[in-house]
Amino acid sequence: MEPYVAFFLVILAPLLFFVGYRLGKRDLSDSAKAKRIEEYAFYPFITNDQGIVEFSQPLFNEAVRYFIKNKNAFASKQLILIGEQNIVRDILASTELNNYLLLYNKYDGQKLLSENDRFMENYVRIVNLFGRSFRGIGMEILLHNLVNPTKSVIAMENGEVTGRQIGNGTTNLLLDLKTRKQQNQDKLNYELQIGSRLFKCTTVPIFRRDFGLVGAICINVDVNFIRQEVLSKKEKLEAFIENIVKTDFQLNENILSKEEYKAAIAGKKHFTDSVLLAGQAANRNNRLAVILFSDVYNYSLLMGKDEKQALLILDENRKIHQSMTSQYGGAILKEIGDGTLASFDSVSDAVQCGIAIQKKVLAGNLFKLRIGIHLGEVFMTNNDIFGDGVNIASRIQSVAQPGTVTMSEVVFTNIKNKLKEEVEYTGEHQLKNIDAPVKIYQVQVTN
Repeated sequence: MEPYVAFFLVILAPLLFFVGYRLGKRDLSDSAKAKRIEEYAFYPFITNDQGIVEFSQPLFNEAVRYFIKNKNAFASKQLILIGEQNIVRDILASTELNNYLLLYNKYDGQKLLSENDRFMENYVRIVNLFGRSFRGIGMEILLHNLVNPTKSVIAMENGEVTGRQIGNGTTNLLLDLKTRKQQNQDKLNYELQIGSRLFKCTTVPIFRRDFGLVGAICINVDVNFIRQEVLSKKEKLEAFIENIVKTDFQLNENILSKEEYKAAIAGKKHFTDSVLLAGQAANRNNRLAVILFSDVYNYSLLMGKDEKQALLILDENRKIHQSMTSQYGGAILKEIGDGTLASFDSVSDAVQCGIAIQKKVLAGNLFKLRIGIHLGEVFMTNNDIFGDGVNIASRIQSVAQPGTVTMSEVVFTNIKNKLKEEVEYTGEHQLKNIDAPVKIYQVQVTN
């Protein structure tokens, strides 16, 4: 090597290292500071009047056009995943589709999808191993890749429960989970009745730190199989139990606490029998109660506009409910996001409390409230309340007009001669998951 070449390299090497280091540091800094897609006004999801999250095609098209002209690799990749999740290739007009494909190719969308597939591989293994451990008990477990909704089912065990197969698509699961996340709800222990089929289900959403919701694990238990088949004959019940406790090999490990280990050595055979008796105890605790269910109207929209103000509204709503419920002899059972569930022994007290709450809310003029009231059977279990009283009150609240106290016919019958306020009959309503239509009445509250 010529001396001047060596000299040139000696000078150039530190310079190149410094430039590279600065560029790398700048890239890292830019990435860390890059705006997320949800920070833009054109984030392509909106919340409707019912608090349900919906995909907005116009906002999506606006976002695509913006990122074609303005660089933000981070938000652009987020937008590409949103596009694939909502099957935009099938719904966009040709011009808008060409714009999307331009953005897709600019940021190597195929590589992005492949990376997400690799991310989901661990969840595939979890689903497969878990499902294989519980064969023959009517429990299906599956994995949705929500980045590819037309073929979202990428892992499944015990699929005979619903008849679905790997490669099947999903319906509105993505938007439903986004709605529940916004309402701070878990999709846990819910019931699905489809014709004559009945399932207990749980859905566990899967999030990536940079890209948000990308998948979900769903567990579906065939309730009718257990109640009508398993319990129909002693030998079926025994076979069911054997399927649950079936093992492939035996290990010598201690998974007990020190106390439980000592008890096991002394002869203790199982952990408890209280969980088996809980259901029977719950039935013995059945009682009639007046249930008041309320929620802040359009709270999700309020949260989207001004999160700080929305939290202040939530605090004010809590104070009003606590004060009025106590004054009218009721008890707040729980709060569910912006919703409040309260119980009363007296129908009149519940309705008067609802009217008093609405008057306080109207006087403050910060937000609007919907209130539903029903008298029905309820029961307590595991420090929570269930039953028709709760379910119907919740459904009545969902169809109530803001600023009213809305009630079922059984409530109206009890208070119709005791209220000075005018009560209006709004007709029969077919409420979600309630078999028979419900006659509904309302009081329009004014200051």
